[in-house]
This record gives sequence, C-alpha cells and structure tokens, in this order.
Amino acid sequence: MRTSQPTATLEDQPIPVRVKLAAAWTSFMFLYAYVDILGFYTPGMVDDILDGKVFEFDLSQTFSITALTMMAVPIFMVVLSTTLPARVSRTANLVVASLYLPVTVFNVAGGFYVYYYGLGVVLELTLLALIVRYAWTWPRTAVSASFSPVRS
Repeated sequence: MRTSQPTATLEDQPIPVRVKLAAAWTSFMFLYAYVDILGFYTPGMVDDILDGKVFEFDLSQTFSITALTMMAVPIFMVVLSTTLPARVSRTANLVVASLYLPVTVFNVAGGFYVYYYGLGVVLELTLLALIVRYAWTWPRTAVSASFSPVRS
C-alpha cells in the first residue's frame, strides 16, 4: 500500500521591481539584436551590406555609431535599473522606454518581411510597455511618522 506524500507548494516570492526592469531590458536587448541578426537572412540583405547599404542608409562611421548607441542604451539600462537610486531609476526607465517606443515602430519601415519585422516590433513594444508599467507602478514606502523629541 502506497501512502501519498503531501506535495509542497512552491514558494512564489515577490520579484523586486529592479529585477523586473533589468530582465525586461535584457529581453528587449536580445530581441532587438536577434531581429536584426535574423534579418541578415533576408534575400539580398548581405549583398546590400557588401555594397555599403543597410536598408536605405549608407554604411558609414555615423551609421555604425548610431547603431552602437541604439544597442548600448538598453544594455546600460540593465545596469542603471539596478544601481541608480529608486527615484532616478524610475524616471530613467520611463523616459528611455518612452523614447524607444517611436524608434521601435520606425524599425518596421525598413523591413522587407512585413510579418517578421511586424512580429519583432510587437514583441519589442510589449517589453517596452512592461518596462513603463513596472516603472510607473513602482511600489512606494509609506512615510513613517517618527517621534522627534523637542530640544530645549
């Protein structure tokens, strides 16, 4: 005869907002890069790159600096989300995610595979919306009324 052992319930600890933000920025960064990397498999893309063009843009130092900056911002947001003071981190996440919303929508304009790039944009926008939500709803601590004795 078998006796059934009670199964333990998994502990579901709350995840700190800083960790949620860092995870969302990490996911955004990987998705952003992966959409571009898979885009190299679009017919004609490598030929265009070898000819010095990416979509309608000339490959140049300016293009490379812009592309690097566009990737560096989410990379730094992973670190900044976990290290800045709460108020500054909240503001930075709200501002940067909001600025990336139109940039992300713009990225679909250059895509040859509308469904592919469209899906990438929808997924990226979903992550940006989560970042805005996490930052906007950042829990606040109640101000404690502390007793301070009056000095005479």
